[in-house]
Parts: sequence; structure tokens; C-alpha cells
Amino acid sequence: MSQPTLQTERLKLRPYLIDDADAVQRIVSDREVAATTLSIPHPYPEGGALEWLQSIEPKWADGTAAVFAITLSPTGDVIGSIGLVIKPEHRHAEMGYLIARSHWGHGYVTEAAAAVLRFGFETLNLNRIFAHHMTHNPASGTVMRKNGMRYEGTMRQHIIKWGETRDIAFYGITRDEYDAKR
Repeated sequence: MSQPTLQTERLKLRPYLIDDADAVQRIVSDREVAATTLSIPHPYPEGGALEWLQSIEPKWADGTAAVFAITLSPTGDVIGSIGLVIKPEHRHAEMGYLIARSHWGHGYVTEAAAAVLRFGFETLNLNRIFAHHMTHNPASGTVMRKNGMRYEGTMRQHIIKWGETRDIAFYGITRDEYDAKR
């Protein structure tokens, strides 16, 4: 099965295209965006977006990831990314996302996360979806809570980002909890 496109009120979440490399490179090259994630370095390497895009489709094909470009429905502009890293043997996935700084505070990630949770539970038949955020980025935790994810704890000084230790807050939702909130 090919990766589907998910439609929300204002967004289209679609599989990435190689032609999206410039938009991705621009978004993740923003130091403020990179500061909210563990895996994005700054400065972001030239050509890194293309390399990342080329790695996505094989992960969908083997069932270990579903990564979507967050695009604005009226224009088709890529404004971010959201996806699931899937462990099929455990029927769970970790959700991650990022959004271009110019689109912060508009509820786009909350809207995209609702669609990805629905896809994970209703299409992929997952039993649990979890996510985490660095505690200095509380807006990310708000996205999780608004989508019914429950706070599960904070791991103090769990990671090092740019030479500084960071606390990580974890959230999760099970299929039963998801079904109960619908």
C-alpha cells in the first residue's frame, strides 16, 4: 500500500516529494526550529534535507515509519513535518513533529497531530503512541495534551543539546484512551 494523504480542515499531510528538499532545508536551517528538536543539528548540513527525504520511503515500505509533509491546503506550501517511528512488533510508535517558525502559534501542529493519531490508531492499528519534548519548549507539551496524550514523567538532564543538558517530558496515549475520547 502506498502512503496515504491525510486531510484536515486547513492542512494536507502528504508523503514527501524529492522536490520538497529546498523547503525542508529552509525550515530546519532555522536555529530556533533546530533548538526544539534532538536530531536536527545547527548549522544544518547543505544537502541534508535531500539525504533525509531519500531515507523516508524505504521506512514506509518496511513498516517502520510514516512521515508526512505538513502543507497548507490552499497553497500546498510545506510548513513542517510530522510522523511516526513505528515498532510493529510492539504495535507502538513515537510521534515527532516540527513546524516553520513563521507558523508557530497557529494550531497547525495540534491539527496535524490529531490526524496522525487517528491514522496511527485507525489505519495502522497501533496500540500506543507516545511523544516527548524538551521542557524548555512547553508549547510542544500543549500539543500533546490537547490531543489527549497523558503526561507520563520527566527524565531530568536526559539529553545534551548543543552542550547543555535538557530535561525531557514524556506523554502517551493508548488505543483504549483514544477510543474513549472520541
